[in-house]
Amino acid sequence: MTLLPGERRAPGPVAVIGAGPVGLVAALLLARYGVPCEVFERHEAPYPLPRAVHMDDEVVRILQAVGAAESFAARSRPALGMQLVDSRHRVLARFLRDAPTGAHGYPQANMFDQPELEDTLRDLLEQHPLIRLHGNTEVLGLTLPPPATGRPAALHVKNLANGAERTVHAAAVLGCDGATSPTRRAIGSRSQVLGTPQHWFVVDVRCPVPLPAWDGVHQVCDPARPASYMRIGEDRYRWEFRLTDQEAEAAVADRARTLRLLAPWTGPVPERHLDVVRTARYTFRAQVADRWRHDRVFLLGDAAHLTPPFIGQGLGAGLRDAHNLAWKLARVLNGHSSEALLDTYESERRPHAVHLVRTAVLIGGAMTSGHPAARIARRAGLAIGRRARLPARAVPATVSPALRGGTLVGRTRVPTRSPRPGELAPQPPIRTSDGRLARLDDLLGEGFALLTCRPLTPGEDRLARAVPARILTVLPPGAACPGAENTSYAIDTTGALGSWLRGGAVLLRPDRVVLAAQHGAGESLVESAHAWAQVLASPPGPAA
Repeated sequence: MTLLPGERRAPGPVAVIGAGPVGLVAALLLARYGVPCEVFERHEAPYPLPRAVHMDDEVVRILQAVGAAESFAARSRPALGMQLVDSRHRVLARFLRDAPTGAHGYPQANMFDQPELEDTLRDLLEQHPLIRLHGNTEVLGLTLPPPATGRPAALHVKNLANGAERTVHAAAVLGCDGATSPTRRAIGSRSQVLGTPQHWFVVDVRCPVPLPAWDGVHQVCDPARPASYMRIGEDRYRWEFRLTDQEAEAAVADRARTLRLLAPWTGPVPERHLDVVRTARYTFRAQVADRWRHDRVFLLGDAAHLTPPFIGQGLGAGLRDAHNLAWKLARVLNGHSSEALLDTYESERRPHAVHLVRTAVLIGGAMTSGHPAARIARRAGLAIGRRARLPARAVPATVSPALRGGTLVGRTRVPTRSPRPGELAPQPPIRTSDGRLARLDDLLGEGFALLTCRPLTPGEDRLARAVPARILTVLPPGAACPGAENTSYAIDTTGALGSWLRGGAVLLRPDRVVLAAQHGAGESLVESAHAWAQVLASPPGPAA
């Protein structure tokens, strides 16, 4: 992508480059806030083969925000957990996910087929009047306006079907254009490498009969040939092997070689039942862009970060980018906040992405590295795990930390185990005033929300109205709502939400991250506003 000479035009809609899951979700989120979007994708149809296969409950909650969670749940498969096996496939340890749902209302680990997810998201796009999807269209050039002018960017696009070219003006540009991102190059961003690239061989198979293997994720802790196996659907399976280039080339060219790699899991299943949907060679990279933004041009998903697959957070990180940015960009474009709010996108998301990438590199090395130190640590860790009965415990609920960095998350001191700025609020089941069971986010809508277990002070009430935030009083289990149609109250059916609130009040951002919290005699919500109110405030109007 080349930079074209700057032009001055009236602002247009938001341009989203790339119609993978990240670009589609970003457009749907922006449209939810009333922002029109033009999505440009060089391919006519979704890529037909699976790529991402795992999504945690926090990320499914983002699909909930765009109306895709129910369809996703119907097509996905909860994962049982993970087991570590040695080179002879003897089980070293097994970590189970026992609870049917996590703190966010969905299974903690979900296996899925990416083309099916993209079909669902495209169906939602077609139904939305504020979004237009331009398939078979390539973005040839991007004009970057002078910084801080508020002028539109200009995209030079080409219809690959008929060769027609045109210029599109956009109020903002979201570069969701993948690992080789032309948008990243256009804004002068470079990648910071956080780990050594690794070459892996990926196999996707469909089989009409269940394979004789445990249904959870298998990680082969063999430094000579590490591998992963997982069931991703009723009849779909995924394998990943670290192979040399020569081994991978031979397996790609020879079905018999591929099936020999799969044999420890396929066992007696006749070969005729094993439909090898694809074989592919991938280079797993660990890197994060050093800049995620130029004025109103942003990087999201693989354009901003690439992670090895060991913690299943590649696609999830991109959807978190979209959820973080959409409400902020919408506020700025709708005139409700100044450009300073956009600075918090990179300051919040980049450290989070770096943490996830480094965690994936660390865990991948611990499970597969042939380095003597890694071998010793692996043996010691498994020995300790056996003695401590770790295989009977659930794996950690999340590898995603709270957001750190930036004006909106600050460094407010709060009591241990209390809600704190930057933390994602849980979503336990609640009962509405008319007796319906509901998900918390569906009740709160798309804006700010103030959750409280007690009456608000006059100052808190004024603050909520100024933001503005929907006020929801959380009642304990067994309580009665005052009025059958009073939507300002909800019953905490499990007690989990009240326990998290700890008797206080919490102000949530539109992405359901804690903006401010009050606990006991600590800093009140009103007092905390000095740290974040200015960045959310409307920009000053033009001088008279």
